[in-house]
Amino acid sequence: MAVPKRKLSRSNTRHRRSAWKATPDALVPLEIDGVHYVVPRRLVRAAQQGYIDISALALAPRGHSRSASRKK
Repeated sequence: MAVPKRKLSRSNTRHRRSAWKATPDALVPLEIDGVHYVVPRRLVRAAQQGYIDISALALAPRGHSRSASRKK
C-alpha cells in the first residue's frame, strides 16, 4: 500500500477532493414486451432475462414521464 512520506497540507487535500467528480452511468435503450426503456448498461442482461423488474425501477419508459404514467 502506498504511504505518504510527509503530511499533505489541508489546502492540497481539499483541492484534490474537490477536483474528483463522479460520472453518471451511460443509459442504453432497451425494449421489453414492446415497451421502450433506458437502463444502465450493467443492468441490460438482467432486465432481458427477467431477473429485475424494470417497471419497479426509478427509470421511466423512454418518451414518457413518470408523472404522466401515473395519471388515470
